[in-house]
Amino acid sequence: MLGKINETTEFLRAKGILNPEAGIILGTGLGGLASKIENSIEINYTDIPDFPVSTVEGHEGKLIFGDLGRKKIIAMKGRFHYYEGYSPEQIILPVRIMKYLGIKHLFLSNAAGGINPDFQIGDIMIITDHINLLPNPLVGKNDDHIGTRFPDMSEAYDKSLIGMAVRIAERNNITLKKGVYLGTTGPAFETPAEYKYFRTIGADSVGMSTVTEVIAARHMGLPCFAVSIITDLGIEGKIEYITHEIVQREAGKAEARMTTIMTELISEL
Repeated sequence: MLGKINETTEFLRAKGILNPEAGIILGTGLGGLASKIENSIEINYTDIPDFPVSTVEGHEGKLIFGDLGRKKIIAMKGRFHYYEGYSPEQIILPVRIMKYLGIKHLFLSNAAGGINPDFQIGDIMIITDHINLLPNPLVGKNDDHIGTRFPDMSEAYDKSLIGMAVRIAERNNITLKKGVYLGTTGPAFETPAEYKYFRTIGADSVGMSTVTEVIAARHMGLPCFAVSIITDLGIEGKIEYITHEIVQREAGKAEARMTTIMTELISEL
């Protein structure tokens, strides 16, 4: 793994990606933030050694480096999922590469189903914790050069970044929710019984990503901040037929608010 990380890191440095301060992973329907990046260098995933390729509609598959919020950042316009057939090790490879390129913070977004009865479609939920029902990406031999064998997860999502985001939202009259995100394998959307179970064990939203990447980031000591855009509801009495196209559409409606929070948060680092 370390050999792949170093090889790809050197390839990207040779392309001009130097000393990014933050990394961003953009989820389904949320790639529009990338258009705010100035002085950008764009590289297709297909052109990057050892990089997986996005196969999901709404994940364009580009690595973008440039200026956002007066900081140098590197953004993934499209992520990788376990349900695409990728191993946990492949899914977290980009996170590790971004760390080796120099990022000090990792920002993530996703589209998720809301299972807290107080939520509505279009809400932005700051993730304060997660429940992982995906294979743990750290299973197997540990490389101490990358991170410790038993990483602490008591603060998977950085409290200081959450506090900053709340203040930014208040300043911009953006309503936020907070909650626990549950990561599952997908690709099938959840049954009503599964929604009920996930709510019972403490989740406020459910999706098919993010937790694997956050575990890898915390393994390397990277502070994380993440948001879910609530694109559908898994609440008894409010469950409706859902498609990937509906998720993309609803995520797009909330994208401007999410972009404001992310941009101002990065500028305050």
